[in-house]
Amino acid sequence: MGIETAYGAKQYLETAAILAQEFAKDAGERDKAGGTAKIQRDALRESGLLNLIIPAEYGGAGQPWSLVLRIVRELAKADAALGHLYGYHAFQAVLPHIAGTGKQKKYFYTQSAENNWFWGNSSNPIEPSLIGKKQGDAFIVNGHNTFSTGAKDSDRLAITWYDDTEKTTFYLGIIPSFREGVTINDDWDGMGQRQTDSGSVRFKNVVVEAEEVIDFTESKGTPFATLDAVISQIVLANVFVGSAEGALTEAKKYTVEKSRPWYLTNYEKAIDDPFIQRSYGEFWIDVQAAVQLVEKAGDKLDAAWTKDRLLTEEERGETALLTAAANAFGTKVALQVTSDIFQVMGARSATRKNNFDRFWRNVRTHSLHNPIDYKRKNIGHWLLTGEYPTPSVYS
Repeated sequence: MGIETAYGAKQYLETAAILAQEFAKDAGERDKAGGTAKIQRDALRESGLLNLIIPAEYGGAGQPWSLVLRIVRELAKADAALGHLYGYHAFQAVLPHIAGTGKQKKYFYTQSAENNWFWGNSSNPIEPSLIGKKQGDAFIVNGHNTFSTGAKDSDRLAITWYDDTEKTTFYLGIIPSFREGVTINDDWDGMGQRQTDSGSVRFKNVVVEAEEVIDFTESKGTPFATLDAVISQIVLANVFVGSAEGALTEAKKYTVEKSRPWYLTNYEKAIDDPFIQRSYGEFWIDVQAAVQLVEKAGDKLDAAWTKDRLLTEEERGETALLTAAANAFGTKVALQVTSDIFQVMGARSATRKNNFDRFWRNVRTHSLHNPIDYKRKNIGHWLLTGEYPTPSVYS
């Protein structure tokens, strides 16, 4: 019996905490270096955590999304990039389940569990650039994607394309990351999320076999088929909130051990300053509120996920609203906490050596991909009209 089936939720979380503790040791140095976190990715492979979301009947651990998301947050406390990679791995791994046939769901889940695949993607829903030409039952794909997630050092890539430049028909495929014609470039240069392997990918006459093309026949028109956006947003919400938790932990340690009291006061220690105490109290309250909201959204996703194709539009809408709220509030809290910690740590904390700004840079970089004002607008529209957000790649 493997670790995936032998463990329970407590053990999985303990495993994630041990990994996070190790990842934290050189997180600052790796952030400066960028590139691929190969050692850390392999540690995730060896941990037994990659197969958590895969149902037990297909060889996985059969754990709920809420547990996967707690692990995302645990990893993000130490390194937001690794939390992101892990969460998006799980997100990509369920795409054949969400969008494909029962046969494809079984095949990809079983193969992923047996081979311990690490999933990545190369898909740009805002600026789709890949074109696939039909060749028999297969497709020949050409083009260039500016962004990806976890592409380098992955085992499988989820890719999307259209059959012509007019974008007549949309396709989703799952291919080996090392397939001939796939070039994964090491050119990601974001100011944050430095090790998410989010560089560009070029496709030159890449063959996508018929069985690798996701068949939308059974999923088309079902609310369950639109859960991909919901999953993506709640993964990122947990990355943001985990980053805030990690920043608060680092700041507290620094303030206790190194911060000096302001010279115009009579306090012997910085931690005795009531203004610093008040700030930490506010940080803690806000972070706890964000944690509660993402966990509530995770529980809501669990309920929606168990409905599978029986999920109703109303249930999908309620899940999307709570996820959007968790993402918007988590983003707000994380940006504020990761920025304001410097005020309670003091001037000496703001050095490149400490690299505490990585927490803010990580949150700021990825939160720009999905403006929270539009989430607030969607929620406000629902509150005033009763109309749920229209399913899209970001809602």
